[in-house]
Amino acid sequence: MSVHPSVSSVPPAPPLPSSSGSAAAQAPTQTELLDFASRTAADAKLISSLPLDPEGRTWVRLQGPGGSEAWLIGWPPGTGTGWHDHADSVGAFVTASGELRENSLAARLPSDGWKTLELTEGVDRERRLPAGRGRSFGQHHVHEVLNESPDRHAVSVHAYYPPLPRIRRYSRTGQILRLEQVERPEDWQ
Repeated sequence: MSVHPSVSSVPPAPPLPSSSGSAAAQAPTQTELLDFASRTAADAKLISSLPLDPEGRTWVRLQGPGGSEAWLIGWPPGTGTGWHDHADSVGAFVTASGELRENSLAARLPSDGWKTLELTEGVDRERRLPAGRGRSFGQHHVHEVLNESPDRHAVSVHAYYPPLPRIRRYSRTGQILRLEQVERPEDWQ
């Protein structure tokens, strides 16, 4: 299967600090996470094994490359994530079936120390990701992912490194982005 990823214009994350130096060399890159998500999304048997719920998203944790965190996620028609970021993790995702839309901000936001920001005009980006398409992203990438189909589930594969230390959730009204809550791994596992 040929995959033509839509890669973020965010530059690759700098090497992660390590006490030994060898862990940083083994950390998966955005490209490796995207390759893993693409290969996994092409596994028809795995994709069809995900139980789908008509009311809410379903997910199964996967073994990602190099100690990364990975998920297989089912999206009922009309569902989405809301605006969020993955803090200090880099990541990638690929649509395995159906189509997803990603809305994102083409601006690097401060990582901490703010509750409300006014976004400048022209920072909004939209990507349509049908089956077989995906993207990678850097740290502090703010986005929302949606299944806009009125009648069809979508399934996707996601991978993050380092494993998600937190997810920050935002609300958005026009050009105003507001930090609403910070979730930790224990909140979603």
